[in-house]
Amino acid sequence: MLETRELILNMGPQHPSTHGVLRLVLKLEGETIVGTDVVIGYLHRGSEKIAENLPYFEFVPYTDRLDYTAALSSNLGYVMAVEKISSIRPPERAEYVRVILTEFQRIAAHLVWLATHALDLGAMSVFLYCFREREAILDLFEMVTGARLTINFFRIGGVPADLPPQFFARSWEFVETFPDRIKEYEALLTRNKIWLKRTRNVAVISAEDAIDLGLTGPSLRGSGVSFDVRRAEPYSIYERLQFDIPIGEKGDVFDRYMVRMEEMRQSLRIIRQCLEQIPEGDLLSRVPRKLKPAPGEVYVRIEAPKGELGFYIVSDGSEKPYRLKIRGPSFVNLQSLPAMVQGGLVADVVAAIGSIDVVLGEVDR
Repeated sequence: MLETRELILNMGPQHPSTHGVLRLVLKLEGETIVGTDVVIGYLHRGSEKIAENLPYFEFVPYTDRLDYTAALSSNLGYVMAVEKISSIRPPERAEYVRVILTEFQRIAAHLVWLATHALDLGAMSVFLYCFREREAILDLFEMVTGARLTINFFRIGGVPADLPPQFFARSWEFVETFPDRIKEYEALLTRNKIWLKRTRNVAVISAEDAIDLGLTGPSLRGSGVSFDVRRAEPYSIYERLQFDIPIGEKGDVFDRYMVRMEEMRQSLRIIRQCLEQIPEGDLLSRVPRKLKPAPGEVYVRIEAPKGELGFYIVSDGSEKPYRLKIRGPSFVNLQSLPAMVQGGLVADVVAAIGSIDVVLGEVDR
């Protein structure tokens, strides 16, 4: 008689397809997954405790390193939280600058996701295509901020500098050419038989389960839930802008792929409107050199590329936050992985991780 036993397999913490130091302990029967244990903590930074020991201004650069593929989004969430607890309102032109840059950041982050996700599933060419366009966005960031990846540009009260004149011409060029680039990506993938086999009906999660697990962002919208913080609780100038919220049907890897592809098109719509509407005016409000918000607490959330990014701040009236808590979407979204891969194959784990789009800097804050 042949005896079958469960096989315990370690995937990570140093594994190309876990996109960082994530460890998965997989229980297998053959190649079928019967249990998954997600182990984190290999990149713990203590960002929240660092924030509690720094003046409000000095923590801004640390936010760049949370989701390092979307540094500007993390900048925005933090400075908005400090502005709310301090009753500071940034100038209107600064709001437009912020939205333009963060929507470019959303596209850049989605391009990193698509490039690495496709590479995980065996599509090498897409990686090169995506990084070609991402470089154009990073050139825009460098033109404005002097940095390309971990960008520290937003300030409490607005932005420190205006967009240079050449930024607008280069932005319009990107806005006009990028739709054709998205068509190139889809020509390579969307009807590709291998891509469909690896993504259709793989790592399915229902709308009910997605909500129960706290999923947000494209991972939630892929399950058919039309929730976007920019529309549900508009911040900055988003209530003035027209854009659609793409959703999926089945909640599988393919749906999450299609949602992000459409989100890049919608970000282009937003950027186009902002470039047309941006007013003249100041860029930075008057802010005390030593910022000491009145005692109280706030929670501010934004729609980051990976989902709801929230900052909870408790002030005791001093120049440092008494408590600061970060709700990283990668951390919350990652808890859906065991439910997604249950009953699937080992190869499906790779597809599932890529479809969630996890960055470990935001998981191990």
